[in-house]
Amino acid sequence: MTYKTRHRAGFVIFGQNQWKWVMEKKKISFDLSVYDAVESLPDDELKLMQAAIAARKNAYAPYSDFYVGAAALLENGEVVIGNNQENASFPAGLCAEGVAVFQAGSRFPGVVIKTIAISAASNKYVVDKPTAPCGICRQSISEYENRQKTPISLLMAGEKGSVFKCESVADILPLGFDSSYL
Repeated sequence: MTYKTRHRAGFVIFGQNQWKWVMEKKKISFDLSVYDAVESLPDDELKLMQAAIAARKNAYAPYSDFYVGAAALLENGEVVIGNNQENASFPAGLCAEGVAVFQAGSRFPGVVIKTIAISAASNKYVVDKPTAPCGICRQSISEYENRQKTPISLLMAGEKGSVFKCESVADILPLGFDSSYL
């Protein structure tokens, strides 16, 4: 006996009240470079990370005691920094990465952002692993990456320990939302 099939919501319907799941698993992965310490970075990336560390020291984080600095290297050689700025009304605060990216867009419109270095520290404990951007910052960086049609590499570090490098924010924001959905 042959039944006509209809595709609906991930399954195929065979006749009345008979169905079979149709699903394919796919793996999403990316390459991640891991340096054993900040000092292991190539000179140009070390200099950028040092700018992020300096920016981190000026962060305003009286509520979380979690300090983040970011430094964005632009195609024209400029380095634009940002740090987190908290507010007693928590949603009103700003992340370091967002401050750096938006500042780059304001001060140097149309100039490509090549790399963003991120450094995090806490007054409550030692941040001994790389700190990645939050979801909102990933989305903000992704918007710039899509607009400039050039990947933005990320260097991510804590106070000590390894440094992660990915070649594009798209790596850490798979299936990202962009203007093509609007």
